[in-house]
Amino acid sequence: MSKLTDVPKRILIGRALRSDRLGETLLPKRIALPVFASDPLSSVAYAPGEVLLVLSIAGVSAYHFSPWIAVAVVVLMFTVVASYRQNVHAYPSGGGDYEVANTNLGPKAGLTVASALLVDYVLTVAVSIASGIENLGSAIPFVIEHKVLCAIAVIVLLTLMNLRGVKESGKLFAIPTYVFVTGVFLMIAWGAFRGIVLGDTMKAPTADLEIKAEHQGLAGFALVFLLLRAFSSGCAALTGVEAISNGVPAFRKPKSKNAASTLAAMGLLAVTMFCGIIALAMATKVRMAENPAHDLLENGAAVGADYVQNPVISQVAEAVFGDGSFLFIVLAAATALVLFLAANTAYNGFPLLGSILAQDRYLPRQLHTRGDRLAFSNGIVLLAGAAILLIWIYGADSTRLIQLYIVGVFVSFTLSQTGMVRHWNRHLATEKDPAKRRRMVRSRAINAFGAFFTGLVLVVVLGTKFTHGAWVALLGMVIFYATMSAIRKHYDRVAEEIAAPEGPSDDSVRPSRVHSVVLISRIHRPTLRALAYAKLMRSDSLEALSVNVDAAETKALRDEWERRGFTVPLKILDSPYREVTRPVIEYVKGLRRESPRDVVSVIIPEYVVGHWYEHLLHNQSALRLKGRLLFTPGVMVTSVPYQLESSELAKKRARKRQEWTAPGSVRRGPAAERHKEPTDPKN
Repeated sequence: MSKLTDVPKRILIGRALRSDRLGETLLPKRIALPVFASDPLSSVAYAPGEVLLVLSIAGVSAYHFSPWIAVAVVVLMFTVVASYRQNVHAYPSGGGDYEVANTNLGPKAGLTVASALLVDYVLTVAVSIASGIENLGSAIPFVIEHKVLCAIAVIVLLTLMNLRGVKESGKLFAIPTYVFVTGVFLMIAWGAFRGIVLGDTMKAPTADLEIKAEHQGLAGFALVFLLLRAFSSGCAALTGVEAISNGVPAFRKPKSKNAASTLAAMGLLAVTMFCGIIALAMATKVRMAENPAHDLLENGAAVGADYVQNPVISQVAEAVFGDGSFLFIVLAAATALVLFLAANTAYNGFPLLGSILAQDRYLPRQLHTRGDRLAFSNGIVLLAGAAILLIWIYGADSTRLIQLYIVGVFVSFTLSQTGMVRHWNRHLATEKDPAKRRRMVRSRAINAFGAFFTGLVLVVVLGTKFTHGAWVALLGMVIFYATMSAIRKHYDRVAEEIAAPEGPSDDSVRPSRVHSVVLISRIHRPTLRALAYAKLMRSDSLEALSVNVDAAETKALRDEWERRGFTVPLKILDSPYREVTRPVIEYVKGLRRESPRDVVSVIIPEYVVGHWYEHLLHNQSALRLKGRLLFTPGVMVTSVPYQLESSELAKKRARKRQEWTAPGSVRRGPAAERHKEPTDPKN
C-alpha cells in the first residue's frame, strides 16, 4: 500500500487491529441496543404514517381503525420478541434465522431464509436513508431537491463509519439513538399531560385539511382488505428485530442472556413509541394522503404540487412542542439522524450473515474475511453498493421503496419459528428431566404461536402488497437463492475435483520426462537469465523457441544465436498471420500429444518495471501466453523476472515506506521497534 493511499485509509477507517483484539470489539447492552435495534426503534418515525396513508383511501372516517391496527402490531411485536428470545438461547452462535431453518428444516429452507434476509437488509438501508432524507428535506430544501445524491452521500458516510468497526460505529450511533428515544417519550408524556391534565387543544398543521377519499363508504371485504393492507404497512415497525438474533456473537458474555435482555428492551421501547405516536396523531388530527397534491383539500381546493407532506412524527411534534421550539428542532434533527443510522442494523446483520454463508460456501469466500478493523469489510461494501443501486432506481422515494419492504423479514420469521418448533420436538423426544421438559414445552408453545401468527401476516403482506411492489422483493429473493445455489455447486465441484485420493494417482506419479522450452524474442539480459535458469533445471530436453512475425528480426536473431555459439537448439515457428500466442500453444500441445506422459515446462523471460504507466509501453504477449498456457493440461509455466532500474527504485521506495509508520498503523508496530535480524560482525 503506497503512502498516498495508506494515509487517507488510516484517517477514514482508523488504525489496523490485530486479530487477537477481536474480544475488545464485543458490545455491552447499552451499545448493542442502538447497534442492532436502531431499525425497529427508528421505524416508529414512518410506520404510523404508513398506516394513516393507507386508511386515508377511505377518508378521515377510517382513521378510527388506527388504534386497533396499533394493538395488532403490538401483539405481533411481543409475539416475535418472545419467539426470538427462545432463538438466542437455543442458537447463540450467530446464525440466527438461517441457522435455525438450515438445522431443523433443511438446506433449502435455510437458503430461502438467507435470501429473504439479504434482500431485507438491502431494503432496510434504502428505506431508512430515503426516509431520513425526506425528514431532513422538510427543513432543508436543498436536500429534497437533490435527494438521490444526498442519499448516496449518506450511504457512503455510513459505510466508512462501519468500516471503522462495530464497537466504534456503535459509540457514534448510540447518542442520536438515545436522544431520539428520549425525545419521543418526552413528546408522548408532554402531549398526554397537555391533553389530559391541562385540557389543551393541540392541532397538527394539517388538522384543518380535508381528505378526498378515493373510495367512500367501504364495507365488507373491501374494508377488511383495506384494514389488512394498513396492518401490513404498520408491520414495518418489526423490521430489524431478527438482527439481534443474528448478532449474538457480538455481545459480551453472557451472550445469550444479554441478547435476550436487549430484545426485550427493544420491543418495549418500540411498541410504546409506536402506540404513543398513533394516539397523539389521532388527538392532534393529523391528515395524510398517498397523493397529497390532489387528495388533500384546503377550503375545498387541492393543495397542489407545491405542497410538502411532512411525516406524522414531525406534525405531532409541532403540535405538542410548538413550531420552531427548541424541543421540536431537537426531535426533528434526532429523527432525521436516527433514520440514517437505522441502516446500521443492516450494516451489522448483512456482513455477519454473509460471512456465515461464505463459510458454508454459499457466497464468495472473500465475504468471510475480516478487514483492518476486524469488521467484515467486503460485506459492508457489497451492501452499500446494492443499497445505492436501489436508491438510484427508485429515486430515493421511501413510499415506493417501502412497498418492497417487510416481505423478506416475514418469510424469515415464519420459517425460523417453524424450525424452532421442530427443534423443541427433537429435544423433547430425548429429554427426561421434568423441569427442562416444562421449559421446552413452554418455549415450543411460544414458537408455535409465533410461527402461526407471522405466517398469517406473511399471507396478508403478500396479498396486499404484491401488486404494489412486493413482487420485486420476491424476485430479489429468487435471484439470491439461484446465485447462492450456483456458488455452492461450484465450490462443491471444485472441492470434489481437487480432493487428494488416499492411494496413488496420476497427480502423484512422477512424469517420465521434462521437456523445457524457453520463449525468446531477441537476445538480451532477460533471455540470458532465462536460459541459465533453464539449464539449472536439468530437464531431459531443452530448446529455445521463437515465433517468426518479422523476417528481418528473425534472421538477425538466428545469426546472433549462431555467432554467440549457444548450445541450446533454437527452433523458429512460422506465423503467417503475425500471431505469437497461437503458434506457441499449438506447438506445446503437439509435444503433449507425442508424449502424453511427459511434462512440458515453458519458461518465459520478462522484465519488471517500477511504474504502472511503464506497463502500457510494453507488449503484454508474455501475460497473454501465461493466461492461455494455464488452460493447457500437462504444461508448467515459469516466469523468470528481470528487474529494470525503475523497479529497483520502486523497491527502494517500498523499503522507505516500510520504515515509515503510517498514522495509527500498528500492523507491524513502529519502525524503530521492529525486530531486526542480527548481523554478523565479520561481514
